[in-house]
Amino acid sequence: MAEAGAEFGKKPRHIAIIMDGNGRWAKARGLARFHGHRRGVETVKQIVRAACDQGIEFVTLYSFSTENWSRPREEVSELMNLLKVFIRKDLAELHQKNIRVRIIGDRENLPSDIAPLLLEAEALTRDNTANTLVIAFNYGGRHEIVRAVRRIAEMVAQGEIAPETIDEAMIATNLDTAGIPDPDLIIRTGGEKRISNFLMWQSAYSEFYFTDCRWPDFTPADLNAAIEDFAQRQRRFGGVEEREPRQGTGS
Repeated sequence: MAEAGAEFGKKPRHIAIIMDGNGRWAKARGLARFHGHRRGVETVKQIVRAACDQGIEFVTLYSFSTENWSRPREEVSELMNLLKVFIRKDLAELHQKNIRVRIIGDRENLPSDIAPLLLEAEALTRDNTANTLVIAFNYGGRHEIVRAVRRIAEMVAQGEIAPETIDEAMIATNLDTAGIPDPDLIIRTGGEKRISNFLMWQSAYSEFYFTDCRWPDFTPADLNAAIEDFAQRQRRFGGVEEREPRQGTGS
């Protein structure tokens, strides 16, 4: 049996997803990349519904990274339009289902037509209690940590805290994800096997599930497969497995 703190056979409380493969999905069909992104939004709707129906309390989606601004202007513009359409069309359904929306990422210097929508989504759903949808927008894990360190440094400079009081809990409190549990399971679609600057602090003890399935083709059945795979894993959080003594050894 596993020692105290180990987990086996439990459903993840928090699933985070790196939604990869939209562009390659479109290219494989002779389509422009934006068709993959549009199809990917439909997948988002299906997967969020499926996760909530399964009782997953938190779902985090890596929607747009700080590095994505370097993509072609037309693609960035399409991604911004898709975000606006998603919030305008689907926010009401999320609110009706009692789902809270949280946005993580850098809010500074966002396009003037984007920032108010993010605030609207959070404000409308702030008191909802069924599930939480976290959208990582203009997000980068390293940049998040840098911003947290700067806030803590300012508190030290102003004499509000002493350097020796800084610990992991204080850093976590100053991250964008303050109040959100660390992800139990991180899923990446599209065949790549890396985290791409996503939730670097929070993923210290996350389980990872990589699939070759590109995001537009990812279905609730694929989500179930990831959850079932997670249930078979034993999470020890740095501990060791306590082995049963061999019979007849007396030890």
